[in-house]
Amino acid sequence: MSEQVLNFHVVTLFPELVSGYCQTSIIGRGVKAGRLTVQAYNPRDFATDSYHKVDDTPYGGGAGMVLKPEPFFACVESIARPPGSPVILMTPQGQTFNQRMAEDLSKETDITFLCGHYEGFDERIRSLATAEISIGDFVLTGGELPALTIIDAVGRLIPGVLGKSISLSHESFNDGLLEGPHYTKPADFRGMMVPEVLLSGNHALIAKFRRQEQLRVTFLNRPDLLERADLQLDKEDKKFLRKLQEEL
Repeated sequence: MSEQVLNFHVVTLFPELVSGYCQTSIIGRGVKAGRLTVQAYNPRDFATDSYHKVDDTPYGGGAGMVLKPEPFFACVESIARPPGSPVILMTPQGQTFNQRMAEDLSKETDITFLCGHYEGFDERIRSLATAEISIGDFVLTGGELPALTIIDAVGRLIPGVLGKSISLSHESFNDGLLEGPHYTKPADFRGMMVPEVLLSGNHALIAKFRRQEQLRVTFLNRPDLLERADLQLDKEDKKFLRKLQEEL
């Protein structure tokens, strides 16, 4: 069986933003290992006028400039990718990105991102996309940072990109809860002590402590996650949560 390779295609007016980030850290390691590829495509290269113009004033008037459809369509149509592979428009109007979406996208072989700038896209550019995604309820100057956020979240899930894949199963959101606290040496730093249970060598007690800390952190910071219908909580989990509620 051949090893999985995930190819990211990013349509952007600022390819240097994408290439710079994707040469570093975990994603850079994945690229060097041959498990990821990241290629940026500039719509300016597909503009037909002598100025390589990619934007124009909006019909009906108004402030700002709107990205033109012609160079974006030509750019996307030039990308060699499997038919039906995801084309994601980065927009505040899209569905909010989460870990489950990252896991679904990690099963693909090719993902294309459309990154805007200026006032926005010509509405017809939306027809190129198979999905519209946002990373939160705020506005950025362009789609590059959101696209890189998704590349990072998805790319690290590809086997062989992270050094120890077992660590993926203990991260925030993988089981519907936030991640609990971690400690390393020294055991005593300026009077701040590592919890004794972590020094005990009792693996059963350590597992229980870590689970309860996950529940505590989630309860205090993201209680909405505890209301998910598909969250698997056993009797001990529910008992601990009732105790936390009583302590408030």
